[in-house]
Amino acid sequence: MGHVLSLDAATATLETAGGKGAALSELARAGLPVPGGFHVTTAAYREFVTSTGVADRIRAELAAPSGPDSTPGTGTDAGARIRALFEEGPLPSALEQAISKAYAELGDGARTVAVRSSATAEDLPDLSFAGQQDTYLNIRGQRALLDAVRRCWASLWTDRALAYRARAGIAHEDVSLAVVVQELVAADAAGVMFTVDPLGGRADRLVVNAAWGLGEAVVSGLVTPDTLVVDRATLAVVEERIAAKEVMTVPTADGTAEQPVPADLREAPVLTTAEAGELARLGLAIEELYGEPRDVEWAREDGTFRILQARPITSVAAPRPEVWNDSTGTDSLWTSANLGEAVPDVMTPATWSFVKAFMGDVMVGASLEGRPMYGNIGGRFYMNLSVTATLAAAFGQGRKFARANELVFGRLPDGMTIPLLPASRLRVWRDTLGEAFAVMSRIRANGKQLPAFLEEAPERCEELRARVASASNTGDLSALWESEIAPYFRRCCHMLQAATRQGGDTLVKVRGSLESLVGEQDADLMTTGLGDDGQLASMGPLLALERLARGETDRDSYTRTYGHRGPHEFEVSLPRPAEDAEWIDRQLAALGTVEEDAALRLARQATARAAAWDRLAAAHPRRVAGLRAEVDGWAASARLREAARTEVARVFWLLRTFVLRAGELSGAGDELFFLSREEILTVLGGDRTPLAAVPARRAAYEGYRALPTYPTLIRGEFDPQTWAADPNRRADLFDAQDATPATDTVAGSPASGGVVEGIARVVATVEEGEVIRPGEILVTTVTNIGWTPLFTRISAIVTDVGANLSHASIVARELGIPAVVGCGNATTRIRTGDRIRVDGGRGTVDVLEPADATPGPA
Repeated sequence: MGHVLSLDAATATLETAGGKGAALSELARAGLPVPGGFHVTTAAYREFVTSTGVADRIRAELAAPSGPDSTPGTGTDAGARIRALFEEGPLPSALEQAISKAYAELGDGARTVAVRSSATAEDLPDLSFAGQQDTYLNIRGQRALLDAVRRCWASLWTDRALAYRARAGIAHEDVSLAVVVQELVAADAAGVMFTVDPLGGRADRLVVNAAWGLGEAVVSGLVTPDTLVVDRATLAVVEERIAAKEVMTVPTADGTAEQPVPADLREAPVLTTAEAGELARLGLAIEELYGEPRDVEWAREDGTFRILQARPITSVAAPRPEVWNDSTGTDSLWTSANLGEAVPDVMTPATWSFVKAFMGDVMVGASLEGRPMYGNIGGRFYMNLSVTATLAAAFGQGRKFARANELVFGRLPDGMTIPLLPASRLRVWRDTLGEAFAVMSRIRANGKQLPAFLEEAPERCEELRARVASASNTGDLSALWESEIAPYFRRCCHMLQAATRQGGDTLVKVRGSLESLVGEQDADLMTTGLGDDGQLASMGPLLALERLARGETDRDSYTRTYGHRGPHEFEVSLPRPAEDAEWIDRQLAALGTVEEDAALRLARQATARAAAWDRLAAAHPRRVAGLRAEVDGWAASARLREAARTEVARVFWLLRTFVLRAGELSGAGDELFFLSREEILTVLGGDRTPLAAVPARRAAYEGYRALPTYPTLIRGEFDPQTWAADPNRRADLFDAQDATPATDTVAGSPASGGVVEGIARVVATVEEGEVIRPGEILVTTVTNIGWTPLFTRISAIVTDVGANLSHASIVARELGIPAVVGCGNATTRIRTGDRIRVDGGRGTVDVLEPADATPGPA
């Protein structure tokens, strides 16, 4: 190794040029505006300490205690004596000549330079040695340069450096020092730049500090600099704080000195917004070069920026989480019933972007008066009932909407009404009629294609998943998205839209007719058993599992049919059941504990259903045929809706496969789950700028996930953190205008008749539910198709979220299990081990004996 290397030499590595030198060399080779110069290598340092005998004397000093109670090599005496050794004896001739020759090549032999220490243990990813070794500015002439090099070498042995290495466990003998010699920038302004916000933690912003003169006043903290915050995507200044800058560092004949800032500059901005954007562009280029955030020292001379140093940012404050809250600024009534069943989790940004695309394709009037029909509140999926109620009122459907709303979203609390938007009927017509006519035309066309689509969809989706998995590069994957995946996703959405419109409002009519003639309990019975073989698709996973246990089907067939259906089937960051090799085994093991299987329960319900129809025939013989036809019509549309929904769930598995493969090919991994679909495509195109937002979004996601499930009903502005911190919070309802405390009474919608007494098992997730013992009463927030295999093990179910057409209600009625849904507070008022009574006909739940008085479950 030579004693001197050019600044941009490829051999200027951490071992040869130290941390600072290696970084500057890499910047220079990348074409960034680094001042010219050269490296005095670590070989030069070792040559000096070895040839002069200084190395042996250093080892002796390090081995000797400096005081009666001190550790060898850590006292101030040892450091001072070692530093003095570097002032003794001449430099080896070859070394002196090499340094002098390199200096002469910078100019006329009298070029003013900066001489900076660069240790081999400096600026490592997990350590920061910044400021521990010395820098000398405004050095001119050969003699002064050689003296500055010696002083840099000596600074390796300051008391601070000795103590830091001892704490970090770095052996003193393993450290060498190089020196970087660079042309001094006659800076009129200088400062530092962080390519992420080091205090706020926002990765979508850069922070630039700027002061007058050389940068030493900023680095040493002598001056409060201007601070400019620059948006990473646009390079626009989004925050600017101009400081009163009292001191500046300037060059002098003897080096540098601090002087007062001229009065007319003290409160003047150092940088223009355009200059801040230019610096940010350089910062992003530097970050791209290293693949991680950087702390950059910069200087400005005659309007041109120079980069003096770029080290890793070793301490960044926790990211400031993004805020996800569509409830702000509105007086609307939001509900998570029905939607919270489909998407019960806090959504990642990728999932939310896909859900928004789905809703935009299936809903008419997705926004009204600037207010969305659906929204993201703290990461959870909510429907804005104020928008839907306003639409219904404008078209004279208010009464019908109220009945349908109760079936789908549950009963509103007594005294609560849905606030309507301040929109005239004419305005609503104008904003929605054109879209409605277009959508109805599309629904009619798609309705004709629906049977063929449902037959072809499973194979088509699996074929696309295989092609995604085999995509060999980002270009191929992007092309596949644009040409086939995105259009197929939209087609699935449109087909579900068509399926949900089949039969129109038949269910509302037939339910009303049946209830008026035979009451709610018989109406429930008469609207069960509506699938092709006696049940709806919600029952499919359970019945197929029982067939698998009996050997009537095989594992592969079961997985192909139901492997994509689960409790988290719309959250793309979470695995599908088919991705878990032990999933089927766990289901079969639990099935072995069941006393009555689904087939036996369904047979019993069929008998009860027939008896209900007989009672209707006896009381109203002329109505039976017409009502049976209406029920059969609704059953057919319900089967289509469930079949279309299973294909949408399958296409969300395709979307998950796409994001996973995009993460593999781009090298971004699971960070892509924190980007929207548009941003994912941007990353696939080679622009990694969107990834800067990931830390703030991940922090938001983790923060919201740590909170309890929010109330089913929210009126007005709702802040999840504030609500969660309130010891008197209501779990069923939040009303910004009414702080009425919650009642201890547990009651909800009567979803499935019957009365059961038993031991409660309160669980938050279907995975926790696997410990349920046969005969226990399941108490949980919400269920979906992923919970179905648990239903033959329970004697009743109680949920916080739900309505008459929710999953828990439908499956409970099919199996004859009492159910009370939409209680809001069941999981907070009932504890595991409580003995409770569930009355599914009245919608009430009573605690008979608390857990501490009852031998509870293990």
